[in-house]
Amino acid sequence: MRQADEDSFVEFATKAKPWLLSTAWMLTGDRHAAEDLVQETLVRVYLKWRTVQDGQPSAYARRTLVNLRTDRWRRTRREVVGDPPEEAARHTDLGAQTLSADLVSALQTLPARERECVVYRHYLDLTERATADALGISVGSVKGYTSRGLAALRPMLKEADHV
Repeated sequence: MRQADEDSFVEFATKAKPWLLSTAWMLTGDRHAAEDLVQETLVRVYLKWRTVQDGQPSAYARRTLVNLRTDRWRRTRREVVGDPPEEAARHTDLGAQTLSADLVSALQTLPARERECVVYRHYLDLTERATADALGISVGSVKGYTSRGLAALRPMLKEADHV
């Protein structure tokens, strides 16, 4: 890879890592799994950097992150227990964003698809269509998963005085 391409990738990775890490942590609920996902995502983006740097590298990185998460979920087909709330509270500083340990704990109680839809729609602020495309499901499924996810989160967050 040429030095100019290397430099532009390093600049991109430096800017993208905090939001990729926040997104990965919200999807997995596990700090270590999130860091692994981000690392593997950046490796895959690096390998395709010449192709994606002139397009939308952030979108490519986000899609790669989601695909990796989905692949891992399919391989294990079970939820991995995350850090307990007091442990998660120590790891809430993920770059520019500070996340509530209560919110992450509440998200972890949701099934994977509901959690992904809630995070994409309300944390990443994607449209229903963009969320459906990113996850490879229909718009109707996104609406259903998001609705059920939010309905399950409301009582938990009301108990914690977040709503």
